[in-house]
Amino acid sequence: MQAKIQWVNKAHFIASANSGHEVPLDGAPEAGEKSRGCRPMELVLMGLGGCTSFDVVNILAKSRQNVVDCVTEITAERATEIPHVFKSIHITFKVSGKDLNETKVARAASLSAEKYCSASIMLERGGVKITHDYEIIEV
Repeated sequence: MQAKIQWVNKAHFIASANSGHEVPLDGAPEAGEKSRGCRPMELVLMGLGGCTSFDVVNILAKSRQNVVDCVTEITAERATEIPHVFKSIHITFKVSGKDLNETKVARAASLSAEKYCSASIMLERGGVKITHDYEIIEV
């Protein structure tokens, strides 16, 4: 896996991955930037969300659950002192489907957190407290 970050100007960068996709990065508007892209720490949260969401949906599909949608919401608390690392992160899976088994949804979230989600496990090993819950929405 590889990535390249190209400086454009001030705090504006273009990140590219070896998959060929690009993501604009920028500093905060309060720092004089124009909000032309995500902030790097936002990308960390989005990466975590993508990683764990993939796991949960995949585990539920293998469990033969009829999932029609999954929205993962993440909130994080950062340290006030530099470096502004994440202190805690909470993940909520909102899983929609027909006749979803609550035990299987809970198990999918736990398996992702404890075994499969590389991003989650890496952040926790770095000292970030990560919690999760879920909501089942019957359709």
